[in-house]
Formats: sequence, structure tokens, C-alpha cells
Amino acid sequence: MFPTVREVLALDPVRHGAPRVVAGEAGLDRPVRWVHAAEVPDIAALLRGGELVLTTGIGLPADDAGLRTFIAELADVGVAGLVVELGRRYPAHVPSVMVAAAARRTLPLVELRRPTPFVRITEAVHALIVDAQLTELRATEEIHQRFTELSVEGAEPAEVVRQAAELAGCPVVLENLSRQVLAYDTAGESAALLLEGWEQHSRRIQPAGRTAYDADAGWLVTAVGARGQDWGRLLLRWPPGGEAGTGAAPPTRLSILLERAASTLALGRLIRRDEEGLERQIHRTLLSALLNHTHPVDEVALRARALGVVLERRHLVGVVVRHRHGAADSAGDLSEGTPPATAVPEAEARLRDLAEAVGQALREVRLTGLTGPLDDQTVGVLVALRAPEDEEGALAAFAAALRRVHLGDRRPGRPAGVPATGPDCLIVAAGAGVDSVREARRSLVEARQVAEAAHRLRKPGSRQQPDSRDVPVFRLPHVGLAGLLHLLREEPRLQTFVERQLGPLLAYDARHPREQLLETLRVFLDNGRNKSAAAAAAHLSRPALYERLARIARILNVDLDSVEASLSLHVALLALDAIRDA
Repeated sequence: MFPTVREVLALDPVRHGAPRVVAGEAGLDRPVRWVHAAEVPDIAALLRGGELVLTTGIGLPADDAGLRTFIAELADVGVAGLVVELGRRYPAHVPSVMVAAAARRTLPLVELRRPTPFVRITEAVHALIVDAQLTELRATEEIHQRFTELSVEGAEPAEVVRQAAELAGCPVVLENLSRQVLAYDTAGESAALLLEGWEQHSRRIQPAGRTAYDADAGWLVTAVGARGQDWGRLLLRWPPGGEAGTGAAPPTRLSILLERAASTLALGRLIRRDEEGLERQIHRTLLSALLNHTHPVDEVALRARALGVVLERRHLVGVVVRHRHGAADSAGDLSEGTPPATAVPEAEARLRDLAEAVGQALREVRLTGLTGPLDDQTVGVLVALRAPEDEEGALAAFAAALRRVHLGDRRPGRPAGVPATGPDCLIVAAGAGVDSVREARRSLVEARQVAEAAHRLRKPGSRQQPDSRDVPVFRLPHVGLAGLLHLLREEPRLQTFVERQLGPLLAYDARHPREQLLETLRVFLDNGRNKSAAAAAAHLSRPALYERLARIARILNVDLDSVEASLSLHVALLALDAIRDA
């Protein structure tokens, strides 16, 4: 926003005075906040810092000690520089004692060798400052207008990041608390160079504050979150394409831009709109109302009863059905040759077929309940039973009927090239049964989470081996601890726990990529803290393993002989796997 001393010296009114820098050249890039003309020796007491002081010297002390004090006081208050017009007090040059004192404090000291009206200098500099402030104000207004529009439109994170990079002209990266990139825009730079080894690089970016600039790393950073819970960081590279640690701090405008983009991202996460294109059905509306609290529970029960689905005084079980990953008719498994224009209709057709199959299966086993798509991959059911003891038999019968219906589903409207598949192509998950409509949401949410965890644990290439049994209906015990951690992988509190437990070790590995102590810790814990077995598994001698474990203990400040501490670290490792495999 403010011109530098160097830029001021290039202005025509200053050049008219034939300026010559006699000391403090290293400080010529200091910003000039204001210009102040003064002829009194104690002027420093009236300044706030950032001023360019103009003087003829007629009021300055006559003794060397007084001149040194004058220079020291100006430097202490943080003035941008001192300009002395020659001729009235100093005919040929400023005293050498002033030059020496200014050089020691790196305070720019400039001689004007020709008489120059100070008012012309102040007018030129102040006009420059005001113009810069107006430009900054216009840019800030554009920032607020742009991100207000994005908030109203419910823009996706990728679009918010793209707009931020466009306005800044700099690369912008959105990451979660585990340093995984959620969205980015390179602003024309190489994506490979920007994101190579991102996690290790990001861990070295440690700004001092919620919004701050890490000059050594060359990144401006702000936290992203709302209601006191941060879930990520937004980073802007400054200077764009420059070397870290060599550029000046970014302008205030970029800090405002980054904070405004972070606010838009946080707001979008809180009020993300439903953008699906499937027709709204009454069942789905009521399920959504239960999940999202958009209508009073009594109203949902009343409207459900009008549809012939009685929810009061019933045992309610939330069920979620989705395609298993990798199945030929999975909503997300399209062939590489599928044109983008037909990808969405095919996915919608698959989901519509699945919803119809769920409804037909309910009718076959004579169960009542609300059913409808919950998102673009899952169909939800709130089954209403007369008694809790009917739960297991009813769910097993429903799962069997659904797989029969889905196996024989060859309706004419099915997309070409997407055949019906075997009974193992579906995941059916159920939450805990409840006896009140007000608790129905808990059962539906649990069912959705169990389905997601089962989908992940049985996914090819997952770190966790799938259960070899064909589970007809997945319940919470089937997914275990690894499944639970997978359910919570996007939860900021779990990511914070991982960072608290393993952050120092991850940061150490980022700085020492050849050692990778995290893997040593994993082998040690996977072998039940048996050091002999761990040494063999890690292909290390026992003394080498002992030395590494001692270093890990020092870095994490834990006692690896403690069962409780080791258990916490093991859970954190499993959580880290779930986060990284997501």
C-alpha cells in the first residue's frame, strides 16, 4: 500500500533537489507511511514510525553527541528515513557524525543538494499514498463482492480456491488438518512442482498466528473453520514463483483475500446446498427431514402416517444400501470410454434402479418404512417393526429379498452395458434399533456410517483386509476399530488427535526423509512391542532398533514401555492410515 523510500526518491519533486543517499542504503525499501517536515531536535516524540522526515537542519544540535542522539531517537521510533536539504545549516554536506550514526542504525540518510520546496514533496508522496490506498480499497471491495457471491451461490471448495488464486495471481492450496490437499489452483505454475511432497513441505510451514506469513517458507496461511472448530488451512504462495525467504511480506490485500476465502469455505461447509438432480419424493423428503432437522419430528410422523407408514409406537431401524466398490453397476465405476455427457444419467439410473429394488424388497417381505436416496450413492430405509425381537429376522429377510430382486433386475430402462450383477454387489448396513421417532436419526446416521466403513474396508487395495464371510447385513461390530476410525476420518477432532500424538514424529520424518521413524514405530507396535520380533521385521539389529525407539520416545515425549501410551500411539497410527487411505 505504501511507497518505499527508494520510490519516493524517484519522484520528480525529489529528483529536482538532486538527492544523494549518504547512509543506510540497505533500508531504502522501507515503506513510507507519511512525510513530515520538522526543524526541532526532539521531533521523535511526536512520530509513530514509518514517516519520512524532511529538515533543513537549522534546529539540529550543534554538538556531536546531540546529533547521535537525534539519529538514535529517529531510528528507535522507526522512521522510514531522514532527508536533509543542504544550504542553510550544512552548506556542502551533512556532518560525518550523522552519516556514521545513520549507517550504524541502517537509517536511510539523504542529502538534497539543491533547494526544494518541501510542500511539493509532501504533496507528491501523499498523493501516491492516497492513490495506493484507493486502489487497495477497490481491490478489497472486489474481494468482498466476489466471495459474497460465492457464498450465496454455495460454490464448491475448488471454485472458491480458483477464484482466490485468480484474484491474488498466486498459487492457493486448501488442506485438511492432516496436511492432505483438498483443492488447489496453481495460478499458471507447475502443479507437480507445487504439490510434490506436499505433506512434508506443509509441516515445515509454521506461521505465528491464525493468519500469518511464514517468510522462511514463503507462504501466507490462515486457518479454516467455524464455531471454534478448525478443519483445515488455506495457503497462498508469496511471492508467486519466487524463492522462499527472499521476498517482502505480502500486501494487506492478500491477507484480507485469504481470510475472506477461508470464511466462504467455512460457511459453505455449514450450509452446503443439496445439488442433486433426482426428483424429490415424499419418502425422501421425510427421511431428509429426520436427518437434517428440517421439520418437527411430530410433523414427520404425521405425514408418514398419511402415507400409510406408522412410525409411532414402533421399533425403528435405520438401514442404508449402497453398491459395493468395484461392482460393474457401481454409481462411480464408469468405463474410461464413457462420455462425460452420459456419465451422470447412467449414475442416476443406477441409483434409481437401486431405490426401486429396495422398495420392491420391502414389499416382498411385507415390511413398512420410509425409503429413498440419501445421496448420489446410497438409499436409506427407516424400517418400522412392531417389536424389537422381530429385528434380526426382518433385516435378514429384507437383505435376501433385495439381493434376489437386484439379481433379477433386467428392466428395459437399464443403461446399456450395465448388467445386473451377483448378490454380493450390494452392501446392506443397519444401525441400532430405537423405539422413538425422535431417536430415528441416530439409527439412520449409524447405518450410513457403517455402510461407508464396510465399503471402505472391503475396497480393493485397502490397508485393512476384508472379512472373508459374506455378511448379509453389516452392523457396527462388523467394522471394528479400523472401521470406526474410517468413519471419523474427516472429523477435525480425530485429525487433531493424530497430530497431537504423531505430529512431532511426522515433522521429524519430513526433515529427515531417510530415517522414517514412523515406520519403525509402526513395526514395533504391530509386533506387540516385542523388540526382537520388531527388529527382525524391520531388518534392523537390536541395538539399532533400541536407538531408534529411544529417539522416537524423545521426539514424542512418551514412555514406549507404557501400555496406555503405546495404545494411544497405535490408535493414532490406525487413524492416520484411515485418513491417508481415504
